[in-house]
Amino acid sequence: MAWQIAVLGAGSWGSALADLLARRGHKVCLWGRRRQLVERIRREGENRRYLPGFPLCERLRVSSSLEEALEGVEMVVLAVPASALGEVGREIRPFLSDRAYVVSVAKGMEVETERLPDEILLEASLARERCYFLSGPSFAKEVIQRLPTAVVLAGYEEEGLKEVQRAWSTDYFRVYTTLDVKGVLFAGALKNVMAIAAGICQGLGFGLNTQAALITRGLAEMERMGKRLGYPSETLLGLAGVGDLVLTCTGDLSRNRRVGLELAKGRRLEAVLEELAMVAEGVNTARVVFQLSRRCGVEMPIVEQVYRILFEGKDAREAVEELMLRPLKEERERGG
Repeated sequence: MAWQIAVLGAGSWGSALADLLARRGHKVCLWGRRRQLVERIRREGENRRYLPGFPLCERLRVSSSLEEALEGVEMVVLAVPASALGEVGREIRPFLSDRAYVVSVAKGMEVETERLPDEILLEASLARERCYFLSGPSFAKEVIQRLPTAVVLAGYEEEGLKEVQRAWSTDYFRVYTTLDVKGVLFAGALKNVMAIAAGICQGLGFGLNTQAALITRGLAEMERMGKRLGYPSETLLGLAGVGDLVLTCTGDLSRNRRVGLELAKGRRLEAVLEELAMVAEGVNTARVVFQLSRRCGVEMPIVEQVYRILFEGKDAREAVEELMLRPLKEERERGG
């Protein structure tokens, strides 16, 4: 069955997902706010700004008109950062039927409110039971190359989950489902902070021992905070947790890891983000989770050091030394 789908956000991830869905046989329109970028995609048949060298499916339409992109849609994919979800959600609400599905692929938190994407969309008056959340280990470049990828789709309603799962699944893009929306969104946000830490460690010249320790202890921090917030630990051991954590901490395509690499060279955060020209969700999430950990009384030493490097200008090597010289503990102690 072919769906009428709009993918909002013409960055690397939005373009890759639009291509995936169009090749799946759906009628897809990719929307971008910047008219110049949209016109270039239409003219060149690929997104050379974000995914150069990868032609998009010929059936894929592109538009800078939100009304045109949303006309008659049965599903909307929000491929925008968490910081933009609320604004875009409010913009699209008047154009959607009550039966339209909304799928968010954001992996972050809103700084001002500390909300996860599900709460942001609810605030934008989108129906809870029509909203779904895609996460897991998936780089846009590998998806558009049609390399085997497994992800997880979270939602509140089982029948809708099955429908959306079938609409997305292909022979190279395997979609699993879960009802644990909060756990999936929490894991997807926090793994980006750990990826920044991983980039810092590599940038300082540390080896695979360090990388393995960071991933393992980073997962322990995620588990402690998740437990404090009441999220099932099983999700952290799945695709949205361990899977995405390993990918973003080790993969060269990770933008959050790239931020850490540059910070380890002593560069200013503002300059790094400007050069990146894409949103690294881990930066905002580090601020939110550090404040949350203090308020909840949960010890998160890696998150704390990433926060201090990002926002207080702390020396990266000094931060790693402090982590190593913390009081010795049992591995499974409540504190890290």
